[in-house]
Amino acid sequence: MVLVSGVARAQEQAAAPEAATGLTDKPVLQAREQMVVSAHPLATQAGYAMLEAGGSALDAAVAVQAMLTLVEPQSSGIGGGAFMLHWDAGQQRLQAFDGRETAPAAADPDLFLKTDGTPMAWGDALVGGRAVGVPGVLRMLELAHDEHGELPWEQLFQPAIRQSQEGFEVSPRLHRLIASGINPGLGRYPVAADYFFEQGEPLPVGTRLRNPALARTLEQIASEGADYFYRGPLAAQIVEAVQGASDNPGRLSQEDLAGYRAVAREPLCRPFFEHRVCSMPPPTSGGVTLLQILGLLAPFPLVDLEPDGAAFVHLFTQAARLAYADRARYLADSDFVPVPVDALLEPNYLARRHRLIDPERDMGEAAPGRVARLARGDDRSPEFPSTSHFVIVDAAGNAVSMTTSIEMAFGSTLMVGGFLLNNQLTDFAFTAEEDGAPVANRVQPGKRPRSSMTPVIVFDLQGKPSLLLGSPGGSRIINYVARTLLTTLVWDWPLQTAIAAPHVSNRNGYTALEEGRAAARLKPSLERLGHTVKVRVLNSGLHGIAIDRAGIMRSGIDPRREGAAMGQ
Repeated sequence: MVLVSGVARAQEQAAAPEAATGLTDKPVLQAREQMVVSAHPLATQAGYAMLEAGGSALDAAVAVQAMLTLVEPQSSGIGGGAFMLHWDAGQQRLQAFDGRETAPAAADPDLFLKTDGTPMAWGDALVGGRAVGVPGVLRMLELAHDEHGELPWEQLFQPAIRQSQEGFEVSPRLHRLIASGINPGLGRYPVAADYFFEQGEPLPVGTRLRNPALARTLEQIASEGADYFYRGPLAAQIVEAVQGASDNPGRLSQEDLAGYRAVAREPLCRPFFEHRVCSMPPPTSGGVTLLQILGLLAPFPLVDLEPDGAAFVHLFTQAARLAYADRARYLADSDFVPVPVDALLEPNYLARRHRLIDPERDMGEAAPGRVARLARGDDRSPEFPSTSHFVIVDAAGNAVSMTTSIEMAFGSTLMVGGFLLNNQLTDFAFTAEEDGAPVANRVQPGKRPRSSMTPVIVFDLQGKPSLLLGSPGGSRIINYVARTLLTTLVWDWPLQTAIAAPHVSNRNGYTALEEGRAAARLKPSLERLGHTVKVRVLNSGLHGIAIDRAGIMRSGIDPRREGAAMGQ
């Protein structure tokens, strides 16, 4: 059994959400039996302990998420939501589990409008109770555990309970995020202020941070199940915190919590050369947009291009423009609005869109395609990049690829029971109409806001998993995952090399090149092709496992974060 880890060095990047904290070399771990890769060494250890105890990949996922709630509170936790792909090796079955938050029953299109009918500023909406959706991750994990768990539910929380009692050391990255002021509300409410600050100052690096409140919460969830979270005293405390945020109260009720349902959906899969790429369907936009990018690029002679050269980067950004244009127009919660998924991925449609790409010139802002007789306005809501991704393969060959989030770093900054509540409702469009047409991603009661989370499992020609992947990064997640997949599947780059490569991103606007990396040298070449280029901090959190034909697993750990792998 081996642990590969590293805590990144701090940098002065306060202006960037989930700012990068430097690059730390990540050795590649090889394993034959089982592996866990997550965003924090303690979370990886918690998940791996379940595998060593004879647990399944799903058991390990519960333990990882419980620990991340403690050690990576800014990114995910039981107060948020998640999307998970689960591969059952015995049944040869892939499932997509949806634990996305939902809007309260009292939410309506005016949720983010001021009294004069104009949209609120993003900074005014994200802090406090208004943007808190019904958390879904625990119900999702419980639903999946009922079918795929091997160990008792109670056992899965013990590592996080012990660590909450004993405490953990504040890392340079967590310290920097607290100190950066990235979330303007972190010091606004007393519970979170007392937890993350010491006499008004951000917790120093190395501080042993204990969380007895979280330990008590997890003990109750372990013994009583997810019902403890969604019904009873804890649910009442959550509602009190949300509705009691006097400067920005929310509409969440105990009935909303009690009525939450996680959903098992059909995964979204399409062929890509000799592979089958699978991801999540709506309400996340990640799967559709990723598969569109791959489909738009497939006709080009990609293998003849340099994956880090200007010619390929240009083509990649053009495909991203087209896919993100469709994302803004059509993608939302398909339980509430028609989403033409099959039409968006239909080969003839993609071929028509492909012909819009000029290899010699940037197309500028792309218009959405016409795939259905839907009068729709475009959604311009941003997504904040505070999320986490982890991957697990157990000894039986079962696999999990899960992306989990509380939205903006530190979420709503409301803290209950030792954990932060999400502010995921800011992923809805703030206005219900655009140019007189309804926006698909408008606020509706019980609806799940659109996401960009993109957990992926790739299968080979024999139907075996060959790659698990995903990332945080807000609406740039799709770019990060798509480019990493392309470099591994087209050019056969080692997964760790692909993950560590400099990022390039385009969301149908400017082309972003990762600051301080070799990609920034492409700026003049891309500008000559007509691009508007900005050099930016592009901080992903890509984590993956590559599995070769001999069954050997190799870890992929993003050097931009403090992730770790364990396996044997």
